[in-house]
Order: sequence, then C-alpha cells, then structure tokens
Amino acid sequence: MDGTESSAGQPGPAERSHRSSMSSVGAREVQLKPKHLPYKLGRQWPELLLRFTDAPDDDVAIDEPSLQFRRNVFFPKRRELQIQDEEVLRLLYEEAKGNVLAARYPCDVEDCEALGALVCRVQLGPYQPSQPAAYTLREKLDSFLPAHLCKRGQGLFAAFRGRGAKAGPGEQGLLNAYRQVKEAVGSDGGCEATLGTHYHAYLLKCHELPFYGCAFFHGEIDKPAQGFLHRGGRKPVAVAISLEGVHVIDSREKHVLLGLRFQELSWDHTSPEEEEPVLWLEFDGDSEGMPVNKLLKIYSKQAELMSGLIEYCIELNQAAEPAAPQESVPGPQAAPTSSPPATQRPKLRRQGSVVCSRIQHLSTIDYVEDGKGIKRVKPKRTTSFFSRQLSVGQGSYTVVQPADSLEQG
Repeated sequence: MDGTESSAGQPGPAERSHRSSMSSVGAREVQLKPKHLPYKLGRQWPELLLRFTDAPDDDVAIDEPSLQFRRNVFFPKRRELQIQDEEVLRLLYEEAKGNVLAARYPCDVEDCEALGALVCRVQLGPYQPSQPAAYTLREKLDSFLPAHLCKRGQGLFAAFRGRGAKAGPGEQGLLNAYRQVKEAVGSDGGCEATLGTHYHAYLLKCHELPFYGCAFFHGEIDKPAQGFLHRGGRKPVAVAISLEGVHVIDSREKHVLLGLRFQELSWDHTSPEEEEPVLWLEFDGDSEGMPVNKLLKIYSKQAELMSGLIEYCIELNQAAEPAAPQESVPGPQAAPTSSPPATQRPKLRRQGSVVCSRIQHLSTIDYVEDGKGIKRVKPKRTTSFFSRQLSVGQGSYTVVQPADSLEQG
C-alpha cells in the first residue's frame, strides 16, 4: 500500500489516487513519496517528531507511527472524476467523509446537509416515506453531520426522543436533503443508482470546497491586538496546501481565515537558531481603502515542510500540465475537452460562508516603498521581500505603487 506501482509495472487507479501517509502525535502527518521506505521512516520517526513537531520529549519517546492509506495530494481533481472503479471511489469517499465529519473540511450548513444526505443514502438506502427516518437520523446524527453542528442542537434533540416526535432543525434539513437524493441521482429510467454513483456525487460536491484534497499542517498565527495594552496572543490554525493553493483555517472556529492561489502569493520560511520556525505568506490586500501587500506570519516547526510542498506543487503545475486549471475567469464558450467543467466551478459565494477569507481576523504586517527603500507603514506594503513566487506573467500578484498620503512609521 505504498502507492508506488501495481503488479503490471504501471500505477493502478488506487495507487495513482492514493498514497501512504504516516501519522501519530497530535495527528502530525507525512505523505510518503514513491521513493520513501515506510520501515526506514518508522525507525527515524523520533528524529522527525523532534524536528517537525512541538511534542514533549516523553510523548516522542513512546510514540508509534501508523501507516495510513490517504488520497494522493498530487492527484488532480479532474482526473479523479474520470475514475470508474467503485472500490477506488469508495476509498476516496470514505476519506472525504471522514474529513467533513471531523470538520477538517469546513463546510456551510447547507453543504453539510447535502453531503450528509448522500451518506444517508449510502448507509440507509433510498429514502422511503414509510420508514421512521427522522428517528433513525436523530440516533445517528454524528454519522451524517460534523460534531460541532450536532452539539448546537443537543438541547432540542434531547426533547425529541420518541419515534413519533417531530424532527429538530438540524434533522429536518438533513431529512429534506435525503428526500431529494434519489431524484437528483437516480435518474436512470427509475432504476436505483449504484453506490459508485453516490460516491461520485459526494466527491463532486466536495470538489466545490477549495481545500479538498489538501495536505494539512499545524501552526499558530498572531491574534489581532485587542485594546491599547493587550497583546492578542496566538491562535491555532491548520494550513492546507494543495495543487491549487494555500488555505489557513481556524482550528477552533472551523472556518477559513485566508485562501490564496499560488498566483496570488509570495512565500518563504525562516528557521533561525533559538527561534521558532516561521512560514511567511505575502499577498495583495487593502488597508483603509488603499491597495497594499500584506505579510502573514505562521509559526510552525513544519514551516520547512510547508515551504517545500508549496514549491513542489508549483513545479508540478508548471511542468506537468501547464494549460490545465490556470484560467481564472471562465468564459461563455464551452470548456475544452481536456479540462472538465468541474475545474472551472466558481467558488462558493454565500454571505458569511465558512470558505471565504476573513482577512479582518488576521494580524498582518504591512509595508510600502518610498522610492529609496522598503519601510513599514501604518499599515501598508508594496514590494515583496521574497523571490519565491509564481513566474512573472502567470500570476496576479502585483507591486502596488505607494500613494503620497501614506503615513510611514
């Protein structure tokens, strides 16, 4: 299960779409490359934990890594939709479902209900009005919806324990979505759709999430200062990196703080001795109505891993399929046959959606160029410190010219 090659000498569907991952302390994970030897990494595991995690020495000493079969981060989503093997689709579905239920993939309530309805269909079969579906959903609600959504309604759910009781708000939305699954999927002349069809529908819905298929890392960011003397402290975040870009997710609030395509950022990492490693993300923004560049500081012992993965993803995009999903605005014409419409699906635009960036919740450093050098301003920035970014001409990252009215600090 190391995802290298099948017995025929060429990677099979499961090997291409999946790859081994080793994980342990605090869910720290390392996705293995074909050249990696799991046994050798297992022997080196304590050294890797000391280098790339903040785990206490006592935990490192007793930790045992586990070898897991995970989705290959480098496997394009458009190729995933071409898979017909039902068992491979099931593996992808199970992993995606686990990430949704664990709120690793933050989802709006509407999307959680739609995804949960497909899980109901897979586990309970087609919706039957004669069945006591509301009671069944109520008893197994955490199998269909993320735990933090279930907890919000525990008081209401506790009041409805009888089989004939009316469904609570969370149950009702899930039940309504469950009713619609057969009509939306089972359109084959009235015949019941196969499980593979529902696995495919679940994955297609997950593809709307901009962080689907990412590798996840742990880190912390500075909180915005609150009050004159209060330093905001730090906030735990998950950094999700895929072939398309980087997302910073609030680990507690279960929503996106920042989402950037590779065309929209510049980055670097620092690992000075006696100081905490940092991943730096630089991106365009605005401050008080003025266009500026912003610099986000992510503290993490995994900064070096994250920086290397960003660089590798960009190299893969440029070398393997340069004409694939680089288009930013889909036109009215039909999509090319080599690029399915799924790659051009617009991002979710609901007001307050959990997948939308919340830059106002970030504490960033802003700079501006005054013609002689780069100086910090209140609170703006223009010129990049870093050379690591997508090649000029391919991205939308631009140098912002300073205005005369900018106040320098």
